[in-house]
Amino acid sequence: MSRAEPSAPQERGELRDRPQTARTRRTTFRATLLRNELLTTFRRWRTLALLAVLAAVPVLVGSAVKIETGDGSAAGPGGGGGPAFISQITNNGLFLVFTALAATLPFFLPMAVGVVAGDAIAGEANSGTLRYLLVAPAGRSRLLLTKYATVVVFCLAATLVVAVSALTVGALLFPLGDLTTISGTQISFAEGLGRALLIALAVAASLIGVAALGLFVSTLTSSGIAAMATTIGLLITVQILDQIPQLHALQPYFFSHYWPSFADLMREPVYWDELAKNLGLQALYAAVFGSAAWARFTAKDITA
Repeated sequence: MSRAEPSAPQERGELRDRPQTARTRRTTFRATLLRNELLTTFRRWRTLALLAVLAAVPVLVGSAVKIETGDGSAAGPGGGGGPAFISQITNNGLFLVFTALAATLPFFLPMAVGVVAGDAIAGEANSGTLRYLLVAPAGRSRLLLTKYATVVVFCLAATLVVAVSALTVGALLFPLGDLTTISGTQISFAEGLGRALLIALAVAASLIGVAALGLFVSTLTSSGIAAMATTIGLLITVQILDQIPQLHALQPYFFSHYWPSFADLMREPVYWDELAKNLGLQALYAAVFGSAAWARFTAKDITA
C-alpha cells in the first residue's frame, strides 16, 4: 500500500512555515550570542574589579562627608566646594547619588567603559578566539554589533552600580526626605528618586560615544592592552582640550563637553537644551565611530 501524498494545502502550509522557522532560528541565535557575550564580559575578574571600584567611590565620598561634617560644619572646602551637590548631602542622602555620578563621570566611568570597549575585539584577537567566533554563523557585522551592545549594557550597569551604591550609603549615613532642586523648589522624595533614575540614564547615555570610540580603536590592533591604553589616553586628551579657553570654537564637538548637562534634570522646570545637545552629540559619535569600526572590521584580515 503506497503512502498517501501530502495535499496541496499541507504543502503550502509547510512552505509558509519554513521562513518563519528560519527567522526564529536567526532570532534565537542572535539572543544566544548576546547572552553569551554578556555572561563572558560580566564574569571576567577585570569587569568585576571595575564595578567594585565604581561602587567604592560613593562609599568614600559619603564617609568623607560624614567625617567632615561630624562637628556640624558644612561639607566641602570653604563650606560648599567640591563636586556638584556635595554641600547638600548632609541635608538629604539622595544628593549623594548626584554627587557620586558627578564625581565618577569625568574619569572613572569613562575609564571603565574604555577598558571594556578597547578589549572587545582586540582582546579576542590577542587571546586567539576571534577566528573561532567568526567560524560560527555569526558574521562580522553581527559580531561587532553584539560587542557594541554588550559595551552599552556595561555603560548602564556601571552607572547603576554607582547610583545604587550611593543611594544605599546615603540612606545609611544621612537623612532622607523631600529635597530642594537647583531652582529652589521643593519636590517629594519619590519624585527625587525618579530624577535620580533619569540622571543615571542620562549619564549612561553620555558614555555611548566613548563606547563607540573604544570599539573602533579595538579594531585597529590585536593587543587588548594597547587598545585600552589608547582609548583612555584619548579620553584624557579630549578632556584636557575641553578646558583650554583658546579652543572654545571646537569644544562643543568634544564628546565630553556636555557631560555636566545631567545636572539640569535637577532644575524646575527641567532645562532640556544642553541635555538634547549631549544626546545628539553622543549619537553622532556612535554613528561615526561605529561606522568606522564596521568598515575596518569587515575588511580586516583575521590572523588570530
